Amino acid sequence: MAMTNNKTQCFKCNKNKITYSCAGCSKEFCLMDLAEHRQILNNELNHITNEYKKFTQTINEQRQNPYNHSLIKQIDQWEVDSIEKIQQKAKDCRKIAIESLQTYINTVEMKFNDLNEQIKQIHKENEYNEINLYYLRNELIKIRQELNNPSNMSIQQNGQSFTNDVSIVLSKEPKFSKYKQNAITVAGGYGQGPQLYQLNRPTGIFIDKEKNIFIADYWNDRIIEWKYNAKERKIIAGGNGYGNGMNQLNNPTDVIVDQQNHSIIIADRGNRRVIQWLNQKQQILIDNIDCFGLAMDKYGFLYVSNCKKNEVRRWKMGEYNNEGIVVAGGNRKGDRLNQLNFPTFIFVDEDQSVYVSDRYNHRVMKWRKDTKEGTIVAGGNGKGRNRNQLSSPAGVVVGDSGQIYVADWWNNRIMRWYEGKDDGEIVVGGNSYGNQSNQLNRPFDLSFDGEGNLYVVDCGNHRIQKFEIIFC
Repeated sequence: MAMTNNKTQCFKCNKNKITYSCAGCSKEFCLMDLAEHRQILNNELNHITNEYKKFTQTINEQRQNPYNHSLIKQIDQWEVDSIEKIQQKAKDCRKIAIESLQTYINTVEMKFNDLNEQIKQIHKENEYNEINLYYLRNELIKIRQELNNPSNMSIQQNGQSFTNDVSIVLSKEPKFSKYKQNAITVAGGYGQGPQLYQLNRPTGIFIDKEKNIFIADYWNDRIIEWKYNAKERKIIAGGNGYGNGMNQLNNPTDVIVDQQNHSIIIADRGNRRVIQWLNQKQQILIDNIDCFGLAMDKYGFLYVSNCKKNEVRRWKMGEYNNEGIVVAGGNRKGDRLNQLNFPTFIFVDEDQSVYVSDRYNHRVMKWRKDTKEGTIVAGGNGKGRNRNQLSSPAGVVVGDSGQIYVADWWNNRIMRWYEGKDDGEIVVGGNSYGNQSNQLNRPFDLSFDGEGNLYVVDCGNHRIQKFEIIFC
Protein backbone atom coordinates (compact mmCIF):
# COMPACT_ATOMS: atom_id res chain seq x y z
CA MET A 1 0.00 0.00 0.00
CA ALA A 2 1.29 3.53 -0.79
CA MET A 3 1.30 6.17 1.99
CA THR A 4 -0.07 9.68 1.26
CA ASN A 5 0.99 13.01 2.82
CA ASN A 6 -2.52 14.44 2.79
CA LYS A 7 -5.03 13.81 5.48
CA THR A 8 -8.16 12.26 4.16
CA GLN A 9 -11.23 10.66 5.65
CA CYS A 10 -10.71 7.07 6.81
CA PHE A 11 -13.19 4.67 5.21
CA LYS A 12 -13.57 2.83 8.52
CA CYS A 13 -13.65 5.51 11.30
CA ASN A 14 -14.67 8.44 9.05
CA LYS A 15 -12.03 10.72 10.60
CA ASN A 16 -9.53 12.90 8.77
CA LYS A 17 -6.21 11.25 9.34
CA ILE A 18 -3.18 10.23 7.48
CA THR A 19 -4.55 7.35 5.49
CA TYR A 20 -3.18 4.55 3.42
CA SER A 21 -4.75 3.28 0.24
CA CYS A 22 -5.60 -0.42 -0.15
CA ALA A 23 -4.63 -1.55 -3.67
CA GLY A 24 -7.20 -4.34 -3.54
CA CYS A 25 -10.34 -2.34 -2.73
CA SER A 26 -8.91 1.20 -3.49
CA LYS A 27 -10.20 2.55 -0.16
CA GLU A 28 -8.41 4.79 2.36
CA PHE A 29 -7.77 3.54 5.90
CA CYS A 30 -6.02 5.13 8.90
CA LEU A 31 -3.14 3.14 10.32
CA MET A 32 -5.20 1.50 13.07
CA ASP A 33 -8.05 0.58 10.78
CA LEU A 34 -5.63 -0.49 8.09
CA ALA A 35 -4.21 -3.08 10.53
CA GLU A 36 -7.72 -4.34 11.24
CA HIS A 37 -8.49 -4.46 7.50
CA ARG A 38 -5.31 -6.44 6.91
CA GLN A 39 -6.32 -8.87 9.65
CA ILE A 40 -9.65 -9.41 7.94
CA LEU A 41 -7.85 -10.11 4.67
CA ASN A 42 -5.49 -12.45 6.45
CA ASN A 43 -8.38 -14.36 7.98
CA GLU A 44 -9.97 -14.68 4.52
CA LEU A 45 -6.70 -15.97 3.13
CA ASN A 46 -6.51 -18.55 5.91
CA HIS A 47 -10.08 -19.60 5.19
CA ILE A 48 -9.35 -20.02 1.48
CA THR A 49 -6.19 -21.92 2.31
CA ASN A 50 -8.20 -24.29 4.47
CA GLU A 51 -10.75 -24.75 1.67
CA TYR A 52 -7.91 -25.56 -0.73
CA LYS A 53 -6.59 -28.10 1.72
CA LYS A 54 -10.02 -29.65 2.05
CA PHE A 55 -10.42 -29.74 -1.73
CA THR A 56 -6.97 -31.35 -2.05
CA GLN A 57 -8.16 -33.97 0.39
CA THR A 58 -11.37 -34.45 -1.63
CA ILE A 59 -9.35 -34.91 -4.83
CA ASN A 60 -7.19 -37.51 -3.12
CA GLU A 61 -10.28 -39.28 -1.78
CA GLN A 62 -11.91 -39.26 -5.22
CA ARG A 63 -8.74 -40.61 -6.74
CA GLN A 64 -8.61 -43.36 -4.17
CA ASN A 65 -12.37 -44.04 -4.24
CA PRO A 66 -13.99 -42.73 -7.43
CA TYR A 67 -17.30 -44.41 -6.55
CA ASN A 68 -18.00 -41.57 -4.12
CA HIS A 69 -18.24 -39.04 -6.95
CA SER A 70 -21.61 -37.37 -7.36
CA LEU A 71 -21.86 -38.54 -10.96
CA ILE A 72 -21.35 -42.11 -9.84
CA LYS A 73 -24.01 -41.61 -7.20
CA GLN A 74 -26.39 -40.34 -9.88
CA ILE A 75 -25.64 -43.42 -11.95
CA ASP A 76 -26.21 -45.60 -8.89
CA GLN A 77 -29.59 -43.98 -8.33
CA TRP A 78 -30.47 -44.39 -12.01
CA GLU A 79 -29.54 -48.05 -11.69
CA VAL A 80 -31.78 -48.54 -8.67
CA ASP A 81 -34.69 -46.76 -10.33
CA SER A 82 -34.19 -48.68 -13.59
CA ILE A 83 -34.02 -52.04 -11.81
CA GLU A 84 -37.25 -51.27 -9.99
CA LYS A 85 -38.92 -50.34 -13.28
CA ILE A 86 -37.56 -53.44 -15.03
CA GLN A 87 -38.65 -55.68 -12.19
CA GLN A 88 -42.13 -54.16 -12.22
CA LYS A 89 -42.31 -54.42 -16.02
CA ALA A 90 -41.16 -58.03 -15.89
CA LYS A 91 -43.74 -58.77 -13.21
CA ASP A 92 -46.52 -57.25 -15.34
CA CYS A 93 -45.35 -59.15 -18.45
CA ARG A 94 -45.14 -62.43 -16.56
CA LYS A 95 -48.71 -61.97 -15.37
CA ILE A 96 -49.98 -61.31 -18.90
CA ALA A 97 -47.94 -64.17 -20.34
CA ILE A 98 -49.05 -66.68 -17.69
CA GLU A 99 -52.73 -65.80 -18.13
CA SER A 100 -52.46 -66.03 -21.92
CA LEU A 101 -50.39 -69.22 -21.78
CA GLN A 102 -53.00 -70.93 -19.65
CA THR A 103 -55.62 -70.28 -22.32
CA TYR A 104 -53.21 -71.32 -25.06
CA ILE A 105 -52.22 -74.51 -23.21
CA ASN A 106 -55.89 -75.42 -22.89
CA THR A 107 -56.27 -75.09 -26.67
CA VAL A 108 -53.17 -77.20 -27.33
CA GLU A 109 -54.37 -79.77 -24.79
CA MET A 110 -57.71 -80.10 -26.60
CA LYS A 111 -55.89 -80.75 -29.87
CA PHE A 112 -53.68 -83.30 -28.12
CA ASN A 113 -56.69 -85.03 -26.57
CA ASP A 114 -58.34 -85.27 -29.99
CA LEU A 115 -55.14 -86.78 -31.40
CA ASN A 116 -54.93 -89.16 -28.46
CA GLU A 117 -58.47 -90.35 -29.14
CA GLN A 118 -57.47 -91.08 -32.73
CA ILE A 119 -54.51 -93.12 -31.50
CA LYS A 120 -56.77 -95.07 -29.15
CA GLN A 121 -59.19 -95.71 -32.00
CA ILE A 122 -56.39 -96.99 -34.22
CA HIS A 123 -55.19 -99.30 -31.44
CA LYS A 124 -58.73 -100.51 -30.89
CA GLU A 125 -59.41 -101.24 -34.54
CA ASN A 126 -55.86 -102.47 -35.18
CA GLU A 127 -56.01 -101.01 -38.70
CA TYR A 128 -53.22 -98.68 -39.68
CA ASN A 129 -50.50 -98.20 -42.24
CA GLU A 130 -47.55 -95.93 -43.02
CA ILE A 131 -49.89 -93.08 -43.98
CA ASN A 132 -51.65 -93.20 -40.60
CA LEU A 133 -48.38 -93.32 -38.69
CA TYR A 134 -46.89 -90.48 -40.75
CA TYR A 135 -49.96 -88.36 -40.04
CA LEU A 136 -49.90 -89.07 -36.29
CA ARG A 137 -46.18 -88.37 -36.04
CA ASN A 138 -46.51 -85.06 -37.89
CA GLU A 139 -49.53 -84.00 -35.83
CA LEU A 140 -47.63 -84.66 -32.61
CA ILE A 141 -44.66 -82.64 -33.89
CA LYS A 142 -46.96 -79.74 -34.79
CA ILE A 143 -48.68 -79.80 -31.41
CA ARG A 144 -45.31 -79.86 -29.62
CA GLN A 145 -44.12 -76.90 -31.69
CA GLU A 146 -47.34 -75.02 -30.92
CA LEU A 147 -46.81 -75.55 -27.19
CA ASN A 148 -43.18 -74.38 -27.25
CA ASN A 149 -43.69 -71.53 -29.72
CA PRO A 150 -47.17 -70.01 -29.35
CA SER A 151 -48.21 -68.48 -32.67
CA ASN A 152 -50.27 -65.72 -31.04
CA MET A 153 -47.62 -64.54 -28.55
CA SER A 154 -44.16 -63.05 -28.88
CA ILE A 155 -41.61 -60.88 -27.06
CA GLN A 156 -41.17 -57.38 -28.44
CA GLN A 157 -38.22 -55.21 -27.35
CA ASN A 158 -38.01 -51.46 -27.72
CA GLY A 159 -34.38 -50.74 -28.53
CA GLN A 160 -34.74 -46.97 -28.77
CA SER A 161 -33.82 -46.34 -25.12
CA PHE A 162 -30.53 -47.25 -23.39
CA THR A 163 -32.27 -49.89 -21.29
CA ASN A 164 -34.53 -51.96 -23.57
CA ASP A 165 -38.17 -51.83 -22.67
CA VAL A 166 -39.69 -55.32 -22.91
CA SER A 167 -43.37 -56.12 -23.35
CA ILE A 168 -45.63 -59.05 -24.19
CA VAL A 169 -47.29 -58.75 -27.59
CA LEU A 170 -50.45 -60.80 -28.09
CA SER A 171 -51.16 -60.77 -31.81
CA LYS A 172 -54.79 -59.96 -32.59
CA GLU A 173 -54.38 -60.33 -36.31
CA PRO A 174 -52.34 -63.37 -37.26
CA LYS A 175 -50.37 -63.46 -40.45
CA PHE A 176 -52.73 -65.04 -42.91
CA SER A 177 -51.63 -67.85 -45.17
CA LYS A 178 -51.18 -67.27 -48.87
CA TYR A 179 -52.08 -69.64 -51.65
CA LYS A 180 -50.88 -70.32 -55.15
CA GLN A 181 -53.27 -68.58 -57.51
CA ASN A 182 -53.22 -71.38 -60.08
CA ALA A 183 -55.06 -74.44 -58.81
CA ILE A 184 -54.67 -78.17 -59.38
CA THR A 185 -57.81 -80.07 -60.38
CA VAL A 186 -58.09 -83.01 -57.97
CA ALA A 187 -61.56 -84.30 -58.92
CA GLY A 188 -63.74 -83.93 -61.98
CA GLY A 189 -62.68 -81.47 -64.61
CA TYR A 190 -63.77 -83.66 -67.54
CA GLY A 191 -66.96 -81.83 -68.30
CA GLN A 192 -70.45 -82.35 -66.98
CA GLY A 193 -71.46 -86.00 -66.86
CA PRO A 194 -72.35 -89.19 -64.93
CA GLN A 195 -69.08 -91.12 -65.36
CA LEU A 196 -66.95 -91.86 -62.30
CA TYR A 197 -64.30 -89.45 -63.52
CA GLN A 198 -66.94 -86.72 -64.00
CA LEU A 199 -69.05 -84.52 -61.74
CA ASN A 200 -72.36 -82.79 -62.39
CA ARG A 201 -72.87 -79.57 -60.46
CA PRO A 202 -71.04 -80.59 -57.25
CA THR A 203 -72.07 -78.66 -54.13
CA GLY A 204 -70.72 -79.80 -50.76
CA ILE A 205 -67.29 -81.17 -49.85
CA PHE A 206 -65.71 -82.88 -46.84
CA ILE A 207 -62.03 -83.81 -46.40
CA ASP A 208 -61.17 -86.38 -43.75
CA LYS A 209 -57.94 -86.66 -41.77
CA GLU A 210 -56.40 -88.90 -44.43
CA LYS A 211 -57.11 -86.20 -47.05
CA ASN A 212 -59.75 -88.30 -48.78
CA ILE A 213 -62.30 -86.09 -50.53
CA PHE A 214 -66.06 -86.66 -50.20
CA ILE A 215 -68.23 -84.78 -52.71
CA ALA A 216 -71.97 -84.17 -52.86
CA ASP A 217 -72.47 -84.68 -56.63
CA TYR A 218 -75.73 -82.76 -56.85
CA TRP A 219 -77.14 -83.55 -60.29
CA ASN A 220 -75.77 -87.10 -60.30
CA ASP A 221 -77.65 -87.80 -57.04
CA ARG A 222 -74.68 -89.44 -55.38
CA ILE A 223 -71.76 -89.04 -52.98
CA ILE A 224 -68.34 -89.65 -54.51
CA GLU A 225 -65.15 -90.42 -52.58
CA TRP A 226 -61.80 -89.51 -54.13
CA LYS A 227 -58.94 -91.27 -52.36
CA TYR A 228 -55.93 -89.10 -51.52
CA ASN A 229 -53.20 -89.11 -54.16
CA ALA A 230 -54.88 -91.90 -56.12
CA LYS A 231 -56.94 -92.33 -59.26
CA GLU A 232 -59.37 -94.39 -57.23
CA ARG A 233 -62.86 -92.97 -56.90
CA LYS A 234 -66.06 -94.68 -55.95
CA ILE A 235 -69.71 -94.07 -55.24
CA ILE A 236 -70.27 -94.46 -51.50
CA ALA A 237 -73.92 -93.32 -51.37
CA GLY A 238 -76.68 -93.01 -53.96
CA GLY A 239 -75.83 -93.48 -57.59
CA ASN A 240 -79.00 -95.48 -58.20
CA GLY A 241 -80.87 -92.74 -60.03
CA TYR A 242 -82.73 -89.97 -58.27
CA GLY A 243 -85.59 -91.06 -56.05
CA ASN A 244 -86.71 -91.45 -52.45
CA GLY A 245 -85.71 -95.07 -51.94
CA MET A 246 -83.38 -95.85 -49.07
CA ASN A 247 -80.56 -96.54 -51.55
CA GLN A 248 -81.28 -93.38 -53.54
CA LEU A 249 -80.57 -89.68 -53.22
CA ASN A 250 -82.24 -86.64 -54.74
CA ASN A 251 -80.01 -83.57 -55.23
CA PRO A 252 -77.75 -83.91 -52.15
CA THR A 253 -76.26 -80.57 -51.12
CA ASP A 254 -73.80 -81.44 -48.34
CA VAL A 255 -71.95 -84.37 -46.80
CA ILE A 256 -69.94 -84.92 -43.62
CA VAL A 257 -68.12 -87.94 -42.20
CA ASP A 258 -68.81 -88.95 -38.60
CA GLN A 259 -65.29 -89.71 -37.37
CA GLN A 260 -66.63 -91.83 -34.50
CA ASN A 261 -68.21 -94.57 -36.62
CA HIS A 262 -66.95 -93.58 -40.09
CA SER A 263 -70.51 -93.20 -41.36
CA ILE A 264 -71.54 -90.74 -44.05
CA ILE A 265 -74.23 -88.16 -43.18
CA ILE A 266 -75.92 -86.49 -46.14
CA ALA A 267 -78.21 -83.49 -46.60
CA ASP A 268 -80.59 -85.18 -49.07
CA ARG A 269 -82.30 -81.95 -49.96
CA GLY A 270 -84.56 -83.21 -52.75
CA ASN A 271 -86.00 -85.83 -50.42
CA ARG A 272 -86.19 -83.39 -47.50
CA ARG A 273 -84.25 -85.62 -45.17
CA VAL A 274 -80.90 -86.12 -43.47
CA ILE A 275 -79.75 -89.67 -44.09
CA GLN A 276 -76.88 -91.74 -42.77
CA TRP A 277 -75.00 -94.36 -44.77
CA LEU A 278 -72.92 -96.90 -42.87
CA ASN A 279 -71.41 -99.82 -44.80
CA GLN A 280 -74.11 -99.49 -47.48
CA LYS A 281 -76.85 -99.56 -44.84
CA GLN A 282 -79.07 -96.52 -44.63
CA GLN A 283 -80.90 -94.81 -41.80
CA ILE A 284 -82.99 -91.66 -41.97
CA LEU A 285 -81.86 -89.45 -39.09
CA ILE A 286 -84.14 -86.45 -39.63
CA ASP A 287 -87.19 -86.36 -41.90
CA ASN A 288 -89.41 -83.60 -43.31
CA ILE A 289 -86.70 -80.96 -43.22
CA ASP A 290 -85.59 -78.59 -45.99
CA CYS A 291 -81.97 -79.30 -45.20
CA PHE A 292 -79.04 -77.69 -46.97
CA GLY A 293 -75.84 -77.55 -44.87
CA LEU A 294 -74.44 -79.90 -42.24
CA ALA A 295 -71.87 -79.63 -39.46
CA MET A 296 -70.80 -81.68 -36.45
CA ASP A 297 -69.01 -80.31 -33.39
CA LYS A 298 -66.36 -82.03 -31.29
CA TYR A 299 -69.02 -83.31 -28.88
CA GLY A 300 -70.89 -85.16 -31.63
CA PHE A 301 -73.83 -82.76 -31.92
CA LEU A 302 -75.26 -82.57 -35.45
CA TYR A 303 -76.20 -79.16 -36.90
CA VAL A 304 -78.53 -78.76 -39.90
CA SER A 305 -79.55 -75.58 -41.74
CA ASN A 306 -83.17 -75.35 -42.89
CA CYS A 307 -83.23 -73.02 -45.88
CA LYS A 308 -87.04 -72.61 -45.93
CA LYS A 309 -87.62 -72.16 -42.21
CA ASN A 310 -84.56 -69.87 -42.11
CA GLU A 311 -82.99 -71.52 -39.10
CA VAL A 312 -80.25 -73.84 -37.91
CA ARG A 313 -81.05 -76.63 -35.45
CA ARG A 314 -78.85 -78.90 -33.35
CA TRP A 315 -79.43 -82.55 -32.45
CA LYS A 316 -77.67 -84.71 -29.90
CA MET A 317 -76.11 -87.84 -31.37
CA GLY A 318 -78.64 -90.67 -31.38
CA GLU A 319 -81.56 -88.43 -30.37
CA TYR A 320 -82.99 -87.50 -33.75
CA ASN A 321 -86.58 -88.33 -32.92
CA ASN A 322 -87.18 -84.87 -31.43
CA GLU A 323 -87.28 -81.45 -33.06
CA GLY A 324 -83.79 -80.45 -32.03
CA ILE A 325 -82.82 -77.05 -30.64
CA VAL A 326 -82.75 -73.81 -32.64
CA VAL A 327 -79.24 -72.35 -32.47
CA ALA A 328 -79.54 -69.67 -35.19
CA GLY A 329 -82.47 -67.85 -36.78
CA GLY A 330 -85.93 -69.32 -36.32
CA ASN A 331 -87.63 -65.92 -36.35
CA ARG A 332 -89.02 -66.05 -39.90
CA LYS A 333 -87.31 -64.62 -42.95
CA GLY A 334 -85.65 -61.23 -42.51
CA ASP A 335 -82.44 -59.26 -42.24
CA ARG A 336 -82.44 -58.43 -38.54
CA LEU A 337 -79.70 -59.83 -36.32
CA ASN A 338 -82.05 -62.55 -35.02
CA GLN A 339 -83.17 -63.55 -38.53
CA LEU A 340 -81.85 -65.35 -41.60
CA ASN A 341 -82.83 -65.41 -45.26
CA PHE A 342 -82.12 -68.77 -46.91
CA PRO A 343 -79.26 -70.14 -44.78
CA THR A 344 -77.07 -72.61 -46.64
CA PHE A 345 -73.69 -73.86 -45.39
CA ILE A 346 -72.68 -73.78 -41.73
CA PHE A 347 -69.55 -74.17 -39.60
CA VAL A 348 -69.23 -74.84 -35.85
CA ASP A 349 -66.08 -73.81 -33.97
CA GLU A 350 -64.46 -75.12 -30.76
CA ASP A 351 -66.77 -72.97 -28.61
CA GLN A 352 -69.89 -74.28 -30.39
CA SER A 353 -70.42 -70.91 -32.07
CA VAL A 354 -72.33 -71.39 -35.33
CA TYR A 355 -71.31 -69.55 -38.52
CA VAL A 356 -74.06 -69.36 -41.14
CA SER A 357 -73.93 -68.35 -44.79
CA ASP A 358 -77.01 -66.13 -45.01
CA ARG A 359 -77.42 -66.27 -48.79
CA TYR A 360 -80.02 -63.64 -49.64
CA ASN A 361 -78.85 -61.24 -46.95
CA HIS A 362 -75.40 -61.52 -48.57
CA ARG A 363 -73.63 -61.98 -45.27
CA VAL A 364 -72.14 -64.52 -42.87
CA MET A 365 -73.55 -64.55 -39.35
CA LYS A 366 -71.99 -65.82 -36.15
CA TRP A 367 -74.25 -67.09 -33.40
CA ARG A 368 -72.52 -67.73 -30.10
CA LYS A 369 -73.83 -70.63 -28.05
CA ASP A 370 -77.14 -69.93 -26.27
CA THR A 371 -77.55 -66.40 -27.70
CA LYS A 372 -80.77 -65.04 -29.18
CA GLU A 373 -79.22 -63.15 -32.06
CA GLY A 374 -76.10 -63.23 -34.19
CA THR A 375 -73.43 -60.81 -35.31
CA ILE A 376 -72.32 -60.06 -38.85
CA VAL A 377 -68.76 -61.30 -39.40
CA ALA A 378 -68.54 -61.01 -43.21
CA GLY A 379 -70.45 -58.95 -45.77
CA GLY A 380 -73.71 -57.42 -44.65
CA ASN A 381 -73.31 -54.34 -46.84
CA GLY A 382 -75.72 -55.35 -49.57
CA LYS A 383 -75.09 -57.44 -52.66
CA GLY A 384 -71.93 -56.42 -54.51
CA ARG A 385 -68.33 -57.16 -55.38
CA ASN A 386 -66.54 -54.61 -53.21
CA ARG A 387 -64.19 -55.84 -50.50
CA ASN A 388 -66.84 -55.26 -47.83
CA GLN A 389 -69.56 -57.11 -49.77
CA LEU A 390 -70.63 -60.61 -50.73
CA SER A 391 -73.01 -61.86 -53.39
CA SER A 392 -75.00 -64.97 -52.44
CA PRO A 393 -72.32 -66.51 -50.18
CA ALA A 394 -72.18 -70.29 -49.92
CA GLY A 395 -69.54 -72.41 -48.14
CA VAL A 396 -67.96 -71.06 -44.95
CA VAL A 397 -64.98 -72.31 -42.92
CA VAL A 398 -63.27 -70.70 -39.91
CA GLY A 399 -59.52 -71.12 -39.44
CA ASP A 400 -57.67 -71.78 -36.18
CA SER A 401 -56.94 -68.09 -35.64
CA GLY A 402 -60.50 -66.95 -36.32
CA GLN A 403 -60.14 -66.05 -39.98
CA ILE A 404 -63.40 -66.61 -41.87
CA TYR A 405 -63.23 -68.06 -45.38
CA VAL A 406 -66.28 -67.67 -47.61
CA ALA A 407 -67.16 -69.04 -51.04
CA ASP A 408 -68.45 -65.84 -52.66
CA TRP A 409 -70.68 -67.68 -55.14
CA TRP A 410 -71.82 -64.98 -57.54
CA ASN A 411 -68.49 -63.11 -57.47
CA ASN A 412 -66.48 -66.23 -58.40
CA ARG A 413 -63.96 -65.82 -55.60
CA ILE A 414 -62.98 -67.01 -52.15
CA MET A 415 -62.95 -64.24 -49.57
CA ARG A 416 -61.32 -64.06 -46.14
CA TRP A 417 -62.46 -61.96 -43.22
CA TYR A 418 -61.09 -61.37 -39.76
CA GLU A 419 -63.86 -60.92 -37.20
CA GLY A 420 -64.38 -57.25 -36.40
CA LYS A 421 -62.95 -55.99 -39.69
CA ASP A 422 -65.15 -54.15 -42.17
CA ASP A 423 -63.38 -55.40 -45.29
CA GLY A 424 -62.38 -58.84 -46.47
CA GLU A 425 -59.69 -59.86 -48.93
CA ILE A 426 -59.67 -62.03 -52.02
CA VAL A 427 -57.81 -65.28 -51.35
CA VAL A 428 -58.18 -66.99 -54.74
CA GLY A 429 -60.28 -66.42 -57.83
CA GLY A 430 -61.84 -63.03 -58.49
CA ASN A 431 -60.60 -63.06 -62.09
CA SER A 432 -64.12 -63.17 -63.59
CA TYR A 433 -65.75 -66.55 -64.16
CA GLY A 434 -63.98 -69.07 -66.38
CA ASN A 435 -62.33 -72.47 -66.46
CA GLN A 436 -58.68 -71.47 -66.29
CA SER A 437 -56.58 -72.60 -63.33
CA ASN A 438 -56.79 -69.14 -61.74
CA GLN A 439 -60.53 -68.80 -62.32
CA LEU A 440 -63.68 -70.12 -60.68
CA ASN A 441 -67.22 -70.53 -61.93
CA ARG A 442 -69.78 -70.32 -59.13
CA PRO A 443 -67.70 -71.71 -56.21
CA PHE A 444 -70.09 -73.49 -53.89
CA ASP A 445 -68.16 -74.90 -50.96
CA LEU A 446 -64.61 -75.02 -49.56
CA SER A 447 -62.48 -76.98 -47.13
CA PHE A 448 -58.88 -77.45 -45.94
CA ASP A 449 -56.69 -80.46 -45.50
CA GLY A 450 -54.33 -81.01 -42.56
CA GLU A 451 -51.51 -79.13 -44.30
CA GLY A 452 -53.62 -76.02 -44.87
CA ASN A 453 -54.20 -76.49 -48.61
CA LEU A 454 -57.46 -74.95 -49.80
CA TYR A 455 -60.04 -77.02 -51.73
CA VAL A 456 -62.86 -75.33 -53.62
CA VAL A 457 -65.99 -76.87 -55.14
CA ASP A 458 -65.94 -75.20 -58.56
CA CYS A 459 -69.59 -76.00 -59.26
CA GLY A 460 -69.95 -74.36 -62.69
CA ASN A 461 -66.83 -76.11 -63.97
CA HIS A 462 -67.85 -79.49 -62.47
CA ARG A 463 -64.54 -79.92 -60.65
CA ILE A 464 -62.74 -79.67 -57.31
CA GLN A 465 -59.79 -77.25 -57.28
CA LYS A 466 -56.85 -77.47 -54.88
CA PHE A 467 -54.99 -74.23 -54.13
CA GLU A 468 -51.71 -75.11 -52.48
CA ILE A 469 -50.56 -73.15 -49.44
CA ILE A 470 -47.40 -71.07 -49.82
CA PHE A 471 -44.93 -71.54 -46.98
CA CYS A 472 -43.13 -68.24 -46.38
